Amino acid sequence: MTVRVGRGGHTVDMPDYDEFGMFQDNAAEAGLAWTGPPVVRRRAARIAPGRRVSALQWGEGDPELVLLHGGAQNAHTWDTVALALRRPLLAVDLPGHGHSDWWPEHDYTPARLAEAVAAALTELAAAAKTVVGMSLGGLTALRLAAGNPSQVSRLMLVDVTPGAGDAPGKTAAITAFVNGPADFASFEEILERTVAHNPGRSPSSLRRGVLHNARPRPDGRWEWRYDRLRPTAEARFDFSGLWNDLSALRMPLLLVRGSRSPVVDDADVAELRRRQPDAQVVTVEGAGHSVQGDRPVELAGIIDQFG
Repeated sequence: MTVRVGRGGHTVDMPDYDEFGMFQDNAAEAGLAWTGPPVVRRRAARIAPGRRVSALQWGEGDPELVLLHGGAQNAHTWDTVALALRRPLLAVDLPGHGHSDWWPEHDYTPARLAEAVAAALTELAAAAKTVVGMSLGGLTALRLAAGNPSQVSRLMLVDVTPGAGDAPGKTAAITAFVNGPADFASFEEILERTVAHNPGRSPSSLRRGVLHNARPRPDGRWEWRYDRLRPTAEARFDFSGLWNDLSALRMPLLLVRGSRSPVVDDADVAELRRRQPDAQVVTVEGAGHSVQGDRPVELAGIIDQFG
């Protein structure tokens, strides 16, 4: 633990943080062979003034895959998946998350996010055809596939359908965590709350996640790296209109469910299959909503076979 002094004389307890320095820990925890640091670099597309979309490009050569994280996450949620895949890919920080710009209107709906992602992919991953989206990233990927089918040849949804917002109980635990305290007295406090809300994950993996997803303020308190939706945007958590987008898809579709997650229920799967009879559905045992965090190697295998 290093200590620095912030503005105003406040001391800030700052754990050592190297954005690209924890991959060996990811590999060891997942049981992946370590052959040395992967090729990873941060890129950005400026799609409009104040609208920079940041992303992590893995591997050499043009990205073959695009990975979109869930709400209140960031591109590093895919680190272990990317290590297991060993393929060129782009993991995007959605607007309002990670290193991407926050929008003054705080309106991060799937439709708005899909517009931003479409513009960013034109610059950062024009040759990628398989898009994998988890939760909010999955709904964004669905809108992207329907509105810009030339950018999505294969679509994978990770533990989400347009039915995600039709019953409060589906996302109650997630919402309670995301809408919790906006800041914390220390890194230890923010980590403790994260561990308490994720009993199925190891503290070491959650520590890495918090380091990627939080930052110290000059006054010494810690805050998340994601922007919060304001009430005007929060009131629009009705995604049912995206069922029509799903019906319109003409590319292969795969839904991955976490066996311990309430976000996708059997009725959602039935509706998806009614609208897309050829869609595949795979359940990952032991995984909650964040399949990429709970069972990253298994998810990587599914992605590799699909696209």
